[in-house]
Amino acid sequence: MNEALPALQVLDLRTRYGSREVLKGLNLQVAKGEIFGLLGPNGAGKTTLIRTIAGRIRPVGGAVAIMGRPVSRHSMRRIGLVPQEIALYPHLTAQENLEVFGRLSGLNRSQTQEAVRWAGEAADIEARLGERVEHLSGGWKRRVNIAAAILHRPDLLILDEPTVGVDVDARNGLHEVIKQLSHLGMGVLLATHDLDQAELLCSRVGFLRHGVIAPHGSPRTLIFAAFGNQREIIIELRAAATKPQAEALQRAGFAPSNGNLNWSMMGESNERTVQDLTSALERAGLMTREIRVREPGLDSLFLRLSRDAATAARESEPA
Repeated sequence: MNEALPALQVLDLRTRYGSREVLKGLNLQVAKGEIFGLLGPNGAGKTTLIRTIAGRIRPVGGAVAIMGRPVSRHSMRRIGLVPQEIALYPHLTAQENLEVFGRLSGLNRSQTQEAVRWAGEAADIEARLGERVEHLSGGWKRRVNIAAAILHRPDLLILDEPTVGVDVDARNGLHEVIKQLSHLGMGVLLATHDLDQAELLCSRVGFLRHGVIAPHGSPRTLIFAAFGNQREIIIELRAAATKPQAEALQRAGFAPSNGNLNWSMMGESNERTVQDLTSALERAGLMTREIRVREPGLDSLFLRLSRDAATAARESEPA
């Protein structure tokens, strides 16, 4: 096996649903040992891309290769897929689930026993193997789901929203598992709406928009390219802004979210800026709960891309 080959290579991929083209010449590469974050709004095509990589959808153009081999029944053994919904037998123990999935994946009894031992250790679920899945918390169910997906030691692990519905402690534990799997050499494709998660875990991310992945790169590189040394100024109001107040905030460069309760903008900031802004808001009759300044993150970039897309859509409408 050539370890220099990427775990996943997608070239000029095009797919259709009826007459609608969903993926429009999409390109993507995930290296062995890399965690790549696949980001984008609902309906952008993330699920379509995952299903195409997994061989569930036949593309109308382009190619998908796993470790240099075109997607086929044989190459499917090189992929591990963890769906967003828990895919386990609730009345079986974690160990029994893994044994079932091991045998279904084509392993014999002794191979399954070794695979369960290895996957249980890799997903850090050894203490829970004897418990029935229906009695496990959401975070532990997710870990067992991951263990089931890696029994055959895939080259590519696809995770679709792996931390949905779990608490903060479970989320952090899952992060450690995902990082450990990448350290073992798996390429990881992480589809997520959790932009903080993507920023923490991923060496590279890509935004799936308009059927292609753009922009893409390391999180900090993308954020700096968009905002430079600017800071994000966030205002949280006690009550929604009136129409005149909202118009004044927009003229000042702020944009709303959360039903006009939160407003944000990018700009140069210092202690004097915050003091002046507080005074100006009070003069305008706006009661603030909090004003804070932070470095922009992937969520800031996502919001900017969404606003740019909305602006472009409005401008393209016929007068």
